[in-house]
Amino acid sequence: MEDNMSGVRRARYAVAAVFAVHGAVTGSFATRVPWIQDHASLGAGRLGFALAFTALGASCAMPLAGRISHRFGSRNALRGLIALWTLSLVLPSLAPNLPTLCLAMFTYGACAGMADVAMNALGVEVERRLGRSVMSGLHGMWSAGALVGSAAGTLAAHLGADARIHFLLAAAVLTVLGVLSCTWVLDIQPAADEEPPPRFALPPRSALLIGMVGFCAVFAEGASLDWSAVFLRDRLDSSAGLAAASTTAFMLTMAVARIVGDAVVNRFGAVRTVRAGGVLAVLGGLLVVLAGQPVVAMGGFALMGLGIAVVVPLCFAAAGHAGPNPSQAIAGVATITYTSGLIAPSLIGGVAQATSLVVSFGVVTALACGLAVCAGVLRSAERGAEREVSPRAAAVPGPRP
Repeated sequence: MEDNMSGVRRARYAVAAVFAVHGAVTGSFATRVPWIQDHASLGAGRLGFALAFTALGASCAMPLAGRISHRFGSRNALRGLIALWTLSLVLPSLAPNLPTLCLAMFTYGACAGMADVAMNALGVEVERRLGRSVMSGLHGMWSAGALVGSAAGTLAAHLGADARIHFLLAAAVLTVLGVLSCTWVLDIQPAADEEPPPRFALPPRSALLIGMVGFCAVFAEGASLDWSAVFLRDRLDSSAGLAAASTTAFMLTMAVARIVGDAVVNRFGAVRTVRAGGVLAVLGGLLVVLAGQPVVAMGGFALMGLGIAVVVPLCFAAAGHAGPNPSQAIAGVATITYTSGLIAPSLIGGVAQATSLVVSFGVVTALACGLAVCAGVLRSAERGAEREVSPRAAAVPGPRP
C-alpha cells in the first residue's frame, strides 16, 4: 500500500512537471507574437484571423486524445503528445505569410489541445487515487510554466533574437523535459474488452453544464489578460508601465491562487470554493467598473484573478468524475473553455467600440455572477470523489491489465 501511494505521489509531481512544460510553450509563444506578425507581414486584423486557428485546431483535435490514450496507454500517449506540442512551437516562426501561418496555428492548436486533454485526464486520475484535490495545483504549475516561458521570451525579444532560433532552442529543452517527466506518470492501460472511444463525439450533457461554468471563468480571464492594460491606459490615463504591471499582477494572482487552491478546495469543497470565487470575481468586476484611480482598478483585476483562478481546474476535475469516459468529458469542457477564450477578447473589443470599456467589463461582471449561481453543477466532482475513493481505493490498485 505504501509503495503504491508513493508511486501515485511521484506521478503527481511528474504530471505537474508536464503541466509546467505545457504552460512554458504557451508563454514562450505569446512573447514573440509581434515578431511573428512582422515576419509574416500581417496587419492586426489578419493576425487575429490567423490566431483564431489555434482554437479551431484544438477543438477539432481534442476528441482524438481519448482514442490515442486507449490505443497506446496513458503514459506513451502523453509522452508522444507533449513532444508534438513542444516541437510545434517552431512552426509559427517559420510561416512567411497568412495561409502558412493559419496552417501552422491550426497544427499548433491541435497539438496543444490533445496534450491538454491527456494531461488533465491523468491529473484527474491522480486526484482520484489520492482522494483529495490536486487539479488546482496542477494548473498553478501550468501558470508558473507560462510565467517562466514568457520571462525567457521577453529576454529573447529584448536581445533582438530571431524567434526561429529562440523557438528551436526552447522546443529542444522543453521536449526533453516533457518526455523525461512522462517516465513517472501513471500508465493506465485499457481492459482487453474495453471499446475504444469514438474519434469524434458530442460531449455528454454533464460536460456541457460544467463547461458553461468554465466558459464564464475563461471569459473573465481572457478579457482581463488582453484588456486590463488597455483599460488602465485609455480609461484611467495611467502610464504604459503601470498598465503593463496590471496584467502581470493579474497573472501572478492567478498562479499563486491556483498553487494554494487545493488546500481551500480540500477544506471547503468545490462548490463552496467556486461560489466564493464567483463573489470575489463580481466584487473585482465592480471595482474595475467603478474605478476612478488606477490602483482601484488594479485591485479589482487582482480580485477577479483570485476569484476565477481555481474554476477551470475544478471544471476539469468535475468532468473527469462525472462519467465513465473522463477523456471525452474533459475534451468537451476544454472545447467550451477554449471557445470562450477565443471570443472573449474580440467581444470585449466590439462592445467597447460600440459603447465603452466600462460597459465591456460590466458584461464580464455579469458573467462572473454565473460562477456563484451555477457552481452547483460541480457537485459531481465531490460526489465522484466520495464514491470512488473508499478505504479499498486508498490502497491504490495498479493499472488495469
